[in-house]
Amino acid sequence: MTTALTRNGTTPVTKHDRGKPSPRIKLTPEHIVIQHPDAEAGERLLGEALGAVDRDALHGILKQLMKASVILQKPDEANLAFMVSMMKSIAPRDSLEAMLTAQMVSVHVATMRSACRLAFTEDLAQQEGVARTMTRLARTFAAQIEALNRHRGKGERPITVQNLSVQDGGRAIVGNVAQHAHLTVGEPGSATDAGLVPSRDAGDPEPNLAEVLRGATA
Repeated sequence: MTTALTRNGTTPVTKHDRGKPSPRIKLTPEHIVIQHPDAEAGERLLGEALGAVDRDALHGILKQLMKASVILQKPDEANLAFMVSMMKSIAPRDSLEAMLTAQMVSVHVATMRSACRLAFTEDLAQQEGVARTMTRLARTFAAQIEALNRHRGKGERPITVQNLSVQDGGRAIVGNVAQHAHLTVGEPGSATDAGLVPSRDAGDPEPNLAEVLRGATA
């Protein structure tokens, strides 16, 4: 028994039957068919696998994937089944991930179509055009993977500080540190000239440069 997917109502997709394999789909001239003995259970399982929150969302994703599966101006059932299977393997967890993964599998299919055209094209100009298209699609796919990882919290890089030692009387600062240079003038051979004069504390008043220079040349 097979059940055609319809848009009547917005029955929520629940977590029932978790762990069971999701049903396959079949294309007919008029419908996208979910192959499952129980219509509601089939929609729940497939909707859960694709990250759809209700029947409308499930129908919309399947319809968009069907259009992206078109070969020679006709939806291809095997291509659509592959795209649905890839979405299942990525396991979108919410509506954002469902839309993003649908785009990812569509971009992948378009990339492989371009690869096929490139293999059968002998004209140099056409090869260059197809190669540029493949490059853009491949970059888009990589950006989509990065976006999915960021959304899932995998894009953050932890920073580890090791072997931190602080001498007696010193202070360790965690955060952004801004360093500012100060001009210090002293007599040749003096401690100031040798760089041995301690730096001015943040609370000390700013020295007058003219007075410092007059004292240095006196």
